Amino acid sequence: MTATSEARSGDGAAHATGQNLVRRLMRYIPLVAPILLWTVPCWVLLYTGQRWPLPVALGGTLLFALGLITMPLAMARGHGPRQQDWAAIVGDTLLGASWVLFTWSVLLGVLLRLALTVADAGDGRSRARIVSWAVLGTAAVLLAWGYAEARRIPRVRRLDVQLPRLGAGLDGTRVVLITDTHYGPLDRARWSARVCETVNSLQADLVCHTGDIADGTAERRRTQAAPLGTIEATEARVYVTGNHEYYSEAQGWVDLMGELGWEALRNRHLLLERGGDTLVVAGVDDVTAEASGLAGHRAHLAAALQGADSSHPVLLLAHQPKFVDRAAARGVDLQLSGHTHGGQIWPFHHLVRIDQPALAGLSRHGDRTLLYTSRGTGFWGPPFRIFAPSEITLLVLRSPQRQPAP
Repeated sequence: MTATSEARSGDGAAHATGQNLVRRLMRYIPLVAPILLWTVPCWVLLYTGQRWPLPVALGGTLLFALGLITMPLAMARGHGPRQQDWAAIVGDTLLGASWVLFTWSVLLGVLLRLALTVADAGDGRSRARIVSWAVLGTAAVLLAWGYAEARRIPRVRRLDVQLPRLGAGLDGTRVVLITDTHYGPLDRARWSARVCETVNSLQADLVCHTGDIADGTAERRRTQAAPLGTIEATEARVYVTGNHEYYSEAQGWVDLMGELGWEALRNRHLLLERGGDTLVVAGVDDVTAEASGLAGHRAHLAAALQGADSSHPVLLLAHQPKFVDRAAARGVDLQLSGHTHGGQIWPFHHLVRIDQPALAGLSRHGDRTLLYTSRGTGFWGPPFRIFAPSEITLLVLRSPQRQPAP
């Protein structure tokens, strides 16, 4: 667990400045990013001293030009008003491949070339060609591995979480967290069913889904989401909206989850009672909800806790980790979030940390509040996970008042 309570106040202004910078840069990313993602690898692999035969240089250049043209067009057709799944698959795959090529072209183009130069290994052309083959080989291995990681059933991550205010009657409460399933253009109905089987094997008291169920409307992704209705919990199955619900008719997802037997904690709470002790389980809409213009959709923590006894510990579901500032101000004991995907494809992790206070795992905020950030159960967009494995999380809540095992 990372203690962050002392650093939070000092870093608050810097974090806000970072967020403002990200927002400004985001305006230009759609224009600049595709050009950089394709031209930098093209230059490093083909035009930094390799002296490839003319057919190789021309053929490689044409492939990179084709990628530069195809990727944004496919993504616009796949994720725009037309919502064509085949185009989304092509565009997303090219986006992931170009990001990996770009990253390792920069890293190996500098570090490996420097190492070869220092070692005086071969002449300039030999060193340049070694770098090219190293970049291509590294990218190929990482993309193959990343695809397998994205498509596999997530491993279960288990951890005990001690909540000082949790009564002994609730000690051992089993909370399973899934999030960011992102059902989408690639049909993952069978994957979804196996995820739900894994969740059921954990014998949860409470199962939580903290949003971003899918990319697309509930009607369009119904088949992939349907296995969620088979998940079992002794107490409750609860859900809150993520930002992606607000890209695709959020109310439809709230309604479908209701049909599947899940309780949508839209700025409300329920009580989990056992052994004479009570846990408040609350949830809020995603922080992007109000901007969506949907009536009644917004993140409203005061409404979520209205009527709850302030002496009871609070477990809060909020899609984005950055909601933890508000949670800490209200003395929430534990917030469960997703959204970050753990970065999904390294080194995107570093960009995520500019916008969010936590990337993955358990962290402390303020005097009382713990935040658990899941790396997510599925993947968004590019079908790759590189150095950011997916997870199904089992959190066992522990009370300091529990009786020691005999």
